Amino acid sequence: MMPVDHPAPLPPSGPVPYEKEFALTLLRDMLRVRRLEEKCAELYGAGKIRGFLHLYIGEEGTGVGALHALTTADNIVATYREHAHALVRGMPMPVLMAEMYGKLEGCAHGRGGSMHLFDRHARLFGGNAIVAGGLPLAVGLALAEKMQTGQRVTACFFGDGAVAEGAFHESMNLAALWKLPVLFCCENNLYAMGTALERSQSQTDLCARAASYNMPARSADGMDIVAVHDAAKEAAAYVRNGAGPMFLELRTYRFRAHSMYDAELYRQKAEVEQWKTRGPIHTFTQRLKAEGKLAEDEFLALDAAANAEVERAVAFAEAGTWERIEDLAKDLYTSGTGAS
Repeated sequence: MMPVDHPAPLPPSGPVPYEKEFALTLLRDMLRVRRLEEKCAELYGAGKIRGFLHLYIGEEGTGVGALHALTTADNIVATYREHAHALVRGMPMPVLMAEMYGKLEGCAHGRGGSMHLFDRHARLFGGNAIVAGGLPLAVGLALAEKMQTGQRVTACFFGDGAVAEGAFHESMNLAALWKLPVLFCCENNLYAMGTALERSQSQTDLCARAASYNMPARSADGMDIVAVHDAAKEAAAYVRNGAGPMFLELRTYRFRAHSMYDAELYRQKAEVEQWKTRGPIHTFTQRLKAEGKLAEDEFLALDAAANAEVERAVAFAEAGTWERIEDLAKDLYTSGTGAS
């Protein structure tokens, strides 16, 4: 089967409407995510990180832009491609890396790994390995919030492949019926694993599908962090005001394979290279420099800081503790004597 050609859209344009400090915060976090994941790919090849590993490289503008539009009190539910969400949400990089290594110092004590990052203090409720598995959880969190008359938004991130799952439709329907405070963020990278959207969905207009559940739906350029942040900020305000759920499609593209196991035979190399010219870090940096909000030495300093943070995280994970064999069954079974 011949790959589907997805030509890259035009690069983002227009001024960056943020003060320098916030703009550099966005750039800093994208660099932190990129350098972390580049190192993860290296460590995976060296056998330091095992299991499945799904990289976010190329999609940094979606997670960073959207998460900075939310408050620290909001709930976050993510997929197995969630390193960026955990890091930007506030999980310390050493703790994240220790989890990737399978060490006790990791956020799940080394038992979750790359696909199951979790931090209740940061209100990050996974890292969910099942496609669309996070959507029902998000609806449950939002229902609890509404019952307690709170102001939290539950932001649920998922890929375009999840739109084909029954859990997506059930979750959208219940959220709309009950007017729950859920922000559905679809990170549409055009491929559900190795299947192009056009080959798996008869309706490729994902906003139209979401709108069929009687909720507002908006699409934004996921390669433009400004477009993502502004759209997510507007959507979060709508949900927080009690109007019910909203669907936000973030059109993005991953530069690496679906996972480190993926032979990537389903798309042309030329397509990938074309999209790389639209990379969110590259284009945002160019815009900031053109506007005098970023000098080359400032960029190099941010990049050096990101690399140094990664090296400290690796050193922490390397020095971490393996779980004792006699503790492997701990937390798996109850030892209570209650009625069965």
